[in-house]
Amino acid sequence: MEQPLDRTDHKILRLLQSDGRMGNAEIAKRVNVSPATCHRRIQRLFDEGYVSSVRAMIDPKKVERGALVMVGVVLDRSTPESFAEFENACRKLPFILDCHLVAGDFDYFLKIRVRDMADFNHLHGDQLIALPGVRQTRTFFVMKEVVDNAPLAF
Repeated sequence: MEQPLDRTDHKILRLLQSDGRMGNAEIAKRVNVSPATCHRRIQRLFDEGYVSSVRAMIDPKKVERGALVMVGVVLDRSTPESFAEFENACRKLPFILDCHLVAGDFDYFLKIRVRDMADFNHLHGDQLIALPGVRQTRTFFVMKEVVDNAPLAF
């Protein structure tokens, strides 16, 4: 059974979110608990799903993926089967960073990182419009990333 989060748990989560490489001893010191207590709390936060993973944030420009593209997708049908087929196909494409089912003018928004416009043009023509059920796409090239992957406020 999950325990409710207390102030110390919240502090631990904020510290992990700000620096996933921070060691247990440093976290324990900052939240004023023993290292053993801190370790147990962190383990519980993972076990109960409050922390789903810890990973490095790679600078896209350093790995030749400096262009950020958002793509609105409209499917030809709005059925659970067509949504599932589209979603399964998206999961297999490594250039799709995020895929969100949305309400409004589009069915999905995709977040994609590519080298440049020519790279996107190639992906769009060969793979995006070939995804199952795609009737229409609308592409938005990001000119400036003002806020990207900000820490979750709580």
